[in-house]
Amino acid sequence: MLIERVFRSEDLPPADRFDRWRELVGQTHAPLDLRSDHWADFRASQRLLDLGAVSVWPTAFQPLCFRRTPKLIRQSDPEGLHISLPLSGALRAVRGEEEAVYGPDSLCVVDTSRPVDIHGGDDASLHTGVGLEVPKALLPLPRNQLDQVTGLRLSAQEGFGSLLAQLLTQLAKSTDSYQPTDGPRLGTVVVDLLSALIAHALDSDNSLPPETRQQALVLRIRAFVQQHLHDPHLTPRTIAAAHHISTSYLHRLFQNEEETVAAWIRRQRMERARHHLADPAQRTTPIHAIAARCGFPHASDFTRAFRSAYGIPPKDYRNQSSQHCRTDGC
Repeated sequence: MLIERVFRSEDLPPADRFDRWRELVGQTHAPLDLRSDHWADFRASQRLLDLGAVSVWPTAFQPLCFRRTPKLIRQSDPEGLHISLPLSGALRAVRGEEEAVYGPDSLCVVDTSRPVDIHGGDDASLHTGVGLEVPKALLPLPRNQLDQVTGLRLSAQEGFGSLLAQLLTQLAKSTDSYQPTDGPRLGTVVVDLLSALIAHALDSDNSLPPETRQQALVLRIRAFVQQHLHDPHLTPRTIAAAHHISTSYLHRLFQNEEETVAAWIRRQRMERARHHLADPAQRTTPIHAIAARCGFPHASDFTRAFRSAYGIPPKDYRNQSSQHCRTDGC
């Protein structure tokens, strides 16, 4: 799993919780003035995930106001962007005369160089969300465009915003499938997605370096493939058409990847089928139904492909997985 540091307020005496939380948020983001009616016995938690120069922090806290004041900015400014994805509840951002509310369908952008008040949580339940910290120096965008970012409403439900939100949500749930060395790689993916999202929102795609635009397109294509693995007609030609590019350009995009487009699609289908076959909840699902779900309309084709990939027929693989599960107490 990724390198992470965990904070739980219940691990501290009640009198120390709020001050420790304020100190921790200041270290993670930037110095802030925190206020809460629950300061005497504050409840909060945070996991800080290390992605190299980028950090992600799933968090939950009681109603709270974060204030980034001109005085604090003069004292210390890491010159970063903070992106908040609310998972439950809403965030209310006050910037001078302007006020905006962000829910799970949107991304809230905070510039450490600008004053802001952020109100989060309500008395009914803890506010939960995911914070993302990115140094502005990592974003390949002109400074005058970065200055416009905090005024944008970035959707978390479509396009690059959806891809970024999916990645942040996945990291918030678990990092078990990653190695510590994957942190910087994930940081690069996050920066590419955020850069593409901002440029798209500003209608300034030409400001991005070609390699960043290409990487963002590859990520979008990969997400598209994952959503359409069930379709037996998913081919490089249909993928290229869906993204308004030529098939030859699609192949060029994958030249620097580990596999060709077709090989990657096939491996994703096999991995999904293998996962379904090993799932105890799907023991009674016919193998041909699982095959069809993964883009193999003909069971015989699936059996041959599975045996070729894993050296064992799908039926035997399912039986072995069931035996291991019973032994391990699944």
